[in-house]
Amino acid sequence: MRTWFITGASRGLGRAFANAALDRGDQVVAASRSIAQSDFDERHADRLLALPLDVTDRAAVVAAVDTAVAHVGRLDIVVNNAGTMSMGMVEEFTEAEARAQFEVNFFGALWVGQAVLPHLRAQRSGRIVQVSSIAALGGFPSTGMYSASKFALEGMSEALAMEAAAFEITVSIVQPGGYWTDLYTNIAATTPLEAYAPLRAELERQWAEGSIDSEPRLAAEALLRLVDSDDPPLRLLLGSMVYDLAFDISRRRMDTWAGWEQVSRAAEQAVAAP
Repeated sequence: MRTWFITGASRGLGRAFANAALDRGDQVVAASRSIAQSDFDERHADRLLALPLDVTDRAAVVAAVDTAVAHVGRLDIVVNNAGTMSMGMVEEFTEAEARAQFEVNFFGALWVGQAVLPHLRAQRSGRIVQVSSIAALGGFPSTGMYSASKFALEGMSEALAMEAAAFEITVSIVQPGGYWTDLYTNIAATTPLEAYAPLRAELERQWAEGSIDSEPRLAAEALLRLVDSDDPPLRLLLGSMVYDLAFDISRRRMDTWAGWEQVSRAAEQAVAAP
């Protein structure tokens, strides 16, 4: 039996992850802004600790992690799943709106990572899973700030993975595609500028064609396979659409780099220190 610490566990993918862990007989510390023991099957009550937590409050995160360890003894798997989505053109974001997007998606995961690492280092084991997004594969119109927060999360997580490896702690970044969660129904939106009306109309036309999303249960099954692996990857794509898009974006980037190779190489010429 392993012990999980999952943020954003009251709904969506976080709820699916928590239920999957409980169903297999593990212990779960489920953290979210608004959460209660009654949110989960009472059959698992003896293996569940529901902790109200705002991940943007660093002091509260440290206190919650310490409470969890005191209650369950150790942490084996930490899933940074808490996240929000703000939509709007980059120019439309106010300072408050931009900072709010980063507070949850980036700083929330940073505070949780900093809080759990002393415990994981002491036991010289543990797995940290950072739930990123398809939006970290590239920036797209109207999701620029959301993409930026996920890009930041992934850059920090790559460094963390190398730092934590010395203590036998693994870090994996999960990049999901579309799942039927309430992320899309709780989107924050900027005040639209008239200049972007044509682009917004085109995006709405594309979205009107519909998308085929998946059951969160499938993401949970993939997560179980990830944490069960003796050699977990740094990154795991979830979904065929994300998989294909990742390769398409990577190929286009490589083609661009190759096309500008001469310019790139000409910009470097080693000289002696002045």
